[in-house]
Amino acid sequence: MDIETARTRRLAPLTTPTGLGEAAAKDISSALTALLADVFALYIKTKNFHWHVSGPHFRDYHLMFDEQGDELYAMTDPIAERVRKLGGTTLRSIGHIARAQRVLDNDADYVEPHDMLAELRDDNGGLAAAMRAVHAACDEHGDIASASLLENWIDETEKRVWFLFEAGRRDRA
Repeated sequence: MDIETARTRRLAPLTTPTGLGEAAAKDISSALTALLADVFALYIKTKNFHWHVSGPHFRDYHLMFDEQGDELYAMTDPIAERVRKLGGTTLRSIGHIARAQRVLDNDADYVEPHDMLAELRDDNGGLAAAMRAVHAACDEHGDIASASLLENWIDETEKRVWFLFEAGRRDRA
């Protein structure tokens, strides 16, 4: 195989068949890929806080952050596979995630546990809003399969927001 043939094959578009049409596949797959970058970024932040939490509520927060990290990680493969089913391409590297993510990193040496709860609550709230926006694109293009996945993830994300909110309440005595 000559170099030009190899290059052409490497650059050839993936031709996964989909009944949604080219515009729908492009719109939804790009929105899902951005969402996937956010999920990975939030997963890493949640695990960061899981590893570095301290204080009197250590055990409770440590376990909650671990559970929430597992929920986030469980979303990654279905999102990426949905993008591929639509004929799109998705994340390829940590650098790609960094370029696409909208969830901000937290590289601080120390974060107060209460601030961890508030930051994750707000990030999960933003993630739910992003999911709703992707859901609207799915509705616009008639992609009920992607919309169905998003509905469950929105519910899980809202549960994380609720738990983080309740855990972060300060006593009002």
